[in-house]
Amino acid sequence: MPTGTSTEEKIVTGSAESLDSPWRVVLWNDPINLISYVIWVLETLFGYSTSKATALTMEVHNNGRAIVSHGPREKAEMDASRLHEKGLWATLERESD
Repeated sequence: MPTGTSTEEKIVTGSAESLDSPWRVVLWNDPINLISYVIWVLETLFGYSTSKATALTMEVHNNGRAIVSHGPREKAEMDASRLHEKGLWATLERESD
């Protein structure tokens, strides 16, 4: 007769595939920051050329949002955090398949 008991607990937090799935960093329009400042931030943080940073900034200005970065969740979170540190409003969204 067995004298001990065995319990097993399995915690599922998500598959490795879902952790590696691509994420997007969305930069949102705001009424506070100047266009020139947003261009400078995108050039400085992401190394974008002036023309790319300007195009993204104008997309934010005209459409209310633009995707400014993408990659694994950890990178996207870091990019969004860096934008927050510069006073810009950014969120994450999962890329669609």
